[in-house]
Amino acid sequence: MTLLVLLALPFAAAVAIGLLARFPRSVHVAIAASASATGLALLLSRAQEVLAGAPIAVQVPWVPALGLDVSLWLDPLGLLFAGLILGIGLLVVIYAQGYLARAEATGRFLSFLMLFQGAMIGIALSSNLLLLLIFWELTSLSSFLLIGFWRDRADARQGARMALAVTGGGGLALIAGVLLLGQVAGSYELPAVLAQRELVQQSPLYPAILTLILLGAFTKSAQFPFHFWLPHAMAAPTPVSAYLHSATMVKAGVFLLARLWPVLAGTDLWFALVATTGLVTLIFGASVALFRDDLKAILAYSTISQLGLMVMLLGFATPAAAVAAIFHILNHAAFKAALFMNAGIVDHETGTRDIRRLGGLARLMPLTAIGGTLAAAAMAGLPPLGGFISKEMMLEQSAHTVALEQPWLVPALAAIGAALSVAYSLRYAIGLYVGRTRTGDVPAPHDPGALMLGPSSLLAVLALALGLLPMAIAGPLVIEAAAAVTGGASMKVDLALWHGVNVALALSIGAVLVGALLLSGYPLLERRVRAWKTPDAKRLFEHGLEALVAAARRMTLTIHAPSLQRALLMVFAVAALFAVDGAGVAGTIVTGDRATTPASMTAIIAWLLLLVATLAVVLMHRQRFLVLIFISVIGLVMALAFIHLSAPDLALTQIAVEVVTILLLLLALHLMPKTPRLLSGRGRRVRDGLLGLFVGGAAGVGAWAIMTRVQGDTISAFHWANSYAGGGGTNVVNVTLVDFRAFDTLGEIIVLGIAGLAIFALLEPAVRGVAGRRLRAWRSDMPHSPERHPVMFVMVTRLLLPIALLVGIYIFLRGHNQPGGGFVAALVFAIAILLQYLASGFDWTDERRKIGEHPLIAFGVLIAVATGLGSLAFGAPFLSSSFGYFHLPLIGEFELATAMLFDTGVACVVLGAVTMALAQLSHVAQRAARQPDDGGAA
Repeated sequence: MTLLVLLALPFAAAVAIGLLARFPRSVHVAIAASASATGLALLLSRAQEVLAGAPIAVQVPWVPALGLDVSLWLDPLGLLFAGLILGIGLLVVIYAQGYLARAEATGRFLSFLMLFQGAMIGIALSSNLLLLLIFWELTSLSSFLLIGFWRDRADARQGARMALAVTGGGGLALIAGVLLLGQVAGSYELPAVLAQRELVQQSPLYPAILTLILLGAFTKSAQFPFHFWLPHAMAAPTPVSAYLHSATMVKAGVFLLARLWPVLAGTDLWFALVATTGLVTLIFGASVALFRDDLKAILAYSTISQLGLMVMLLGFATPAAAVAAIFHILNHAAFKAALFMNAGIVDHETGTRDIRRLGGLARLMPLTAIGGTLAAAAMAGLPPLGGFISKEMMLEQSAHTVALEQPWLVPALAAIGAALSVAYSLRYAIGLYVGRTRTGDVPAPHDPGALMLGPSSLLAVLALALGLLPMAIAGPLVIEAAAAVTGGASMKVDLALWHGVNVALALSIGAVLVGALLLSGYPLLERRVRAWKTPDAKRLFEHGLEALVAAARRMTLTIHAPSLQRALLMVFAVAALFAVDGAGVAGTIVTGDRATTPASMTAIIAWLLLLVATLAVVLMHRQRFLVLIFISVIGLVMALAFIHLSAPDLALTQIAVEVVTILLLLLALHLMPKTPRLLSGRGRRVRDGLLGLFVGGAAGVGAWAIMTRVQGDTISAFHWANSYAGGGGTNVVNVTLVDFRAFDTLGEIIVLGIAGLAIFALLEPAVRGVAGRRLRAWRSDMPHSPERHPVMFVMVTRLLLPIALLVGIYIFLRGHNQPGGGFVAALVFAIAILLQYLASGFDWTDERRKIGEHPLIAFGVLIAVATGLGSLAFGAPFLSSSFGYFHLPLIGEFELATAMLFDTGVACVVLGAVTMALAQLSHVAQRAARQPDDGGAA
């Protein structure tokens, strides 16, 4: 249960903050901080057990047929990342309390932040690759919300869109790679997959698997050439940047490489792709960071460089390199989060992030300067900080790596990257805190309060402690996490500042000296670099995106022309081809051996009535009001047919749907021209008529061929046999909808809710432009009652309202055993409400509605999903139902089923979607009558 609670806490906090969005900021911060702190405490309570070699695992069935279970696994590697996510997340929440302005929407911000935290925890703990993919995509979506938090700013919107496009595209590649990996390994459970190293690497699909998975990891961790989204993500608030760069989003790709290291690493292809990409990114990111002036841009490109360092180490595919990568992950999390918070403090206190306008701040902000300098020294790899140890470990591993048969190539390039990191780190610290005092937009900035200064100072002290006491603080965790990466036994590791005089020390000293020289000659270098014309990655991305959109639009217009007639023509033509092909395969035998039932005179009359009404709809389609009458006749005949064929549930549903549909169409006619123009000439009508006759005839022949054949075993037999025993209901149709096929129903109500929202969005501007002018100019040529709201009609509908609601409740409650259910009940409720609109008018009805359609749709979907998730808590698959019998005095024995809760969600969504359409149509007509002519303005 510990892992399930760990996973659920951030999501529960996100929901709670969202529900309490109007509460004071202190409530939001308390919820977010409590969730992070509680999760961290739970994690630490199991840390000793996990580090002792006893990983914790839990598995809850979800969709076993797809190999998808809620499988969670806490091993040392997951412990490391989950600890960083929760620990730094807690500090970020505290920091955000001091950083965000009073007017900011703190509830929305922290709700997004906790959603993001939950997604990252899911990645760290997932033991099922398919489950990991779900959380992987959720990180892209939640980071999109965080980066675009300041949605009134164009750069925030562009940065969010770019991050989503790049990481989402990589996520699609990752999905393909994981699916192939699972097929080759024979399982999607991580322990089983990691044990299939030889099978996977000897598979002909290994190059494709590796390439696709690396695309997902590289885009998420901003490796060259997919790096460009990360600097533009700096449009997010600084707390987001600190969290994104140190412990979460960009580390997800590194985590994936580490997690799949045992099954994918160790080949020449792995080394060529991973180590080379990491090395190029290390140097590229560092060289760009050196010449950026925005503090967050310096740190963003330094993050790209540091991520390249980690990826390069994992690409070396040796146990010692894995240890160095793990230790640097810890160091980077500490100093990078501290630096982003430090940059946020400087921006908050001085009003600018331009390093050219700042300097000498140590005199005015001594505490901020101490923390920032310590963190920058750790990023530069200076002793006695933890960054020095991990940098030396990196240089040591580089010195033992040969590429292109040149033993000097990798260590030389790694030393160049280290020298550049020294240069940009020293520029950050010296440029801000040393030299002539320059204070940006504020005359006399000062150290902030404890809420902002405390988290950054604590992280800077941690960066120092990781250098002074590395084995005591991080030794066991690094050793065991590295063993989890390599899949081997724990290694003997000596984390210390001094390992004697060796190649790594010489390279490290050289890197510091070269970095200092680069900084001393910075003015000359800067002028040279500024003179170079380099391509702008953002502009290239936007041009590429525009070209892709234009190509997609051309393809769409070619394949799917914006003509309903042409689309229907293609659909029916393809259906006709299938019919001809099927007839050729089946031969000439159409009628089967099953005996037919004689048709009664009543059935023949109903069939003729149906045929005549259908032909009338086609022939008189331009007389829309009359067509509605014929459509209602068709619906009535179908309902009678359902009754004749012993399907009262379908008949009841058909009648309710017909009433709502006809009334909805009557309202919609106000928005349409009274007499539509002709849409096609005689030749096209003849062609379409012949095609329709052929396709209709083929469909009739096919139906005849099926109905006259004896059916074998069908799925309906299972439903009949298990409806009562498995679902607790005798109404097989309802039990099927809310139990056996509840997942289908869940998808359908979500689609219905989206359709309702789409109707709202489409009709909202309908009173403007051409539609608005037509509405205002419309005058009915039919006689009107002198009373706007006839008293008799008003009184009757108000008397019918409670009766109709009572009937709807009755239909809902009996649905599990008798014809009825949530869908039909919701339609009855909608009809009762619609009568009030028709009788008493929009204003009177709208003033008395206490619950809007939007919350009703949301509540319905949420309660349906919650019902499904509730089954997981009891170890049953998603959307499993349960029922039981209870006894109450005076009432007697009665049945309760969890499916009733799901049916409640169905009813809420249906009612919300239908009433939204009805109310919106009424609303449009009402507003059009009130507004003056807008002259065609849209």
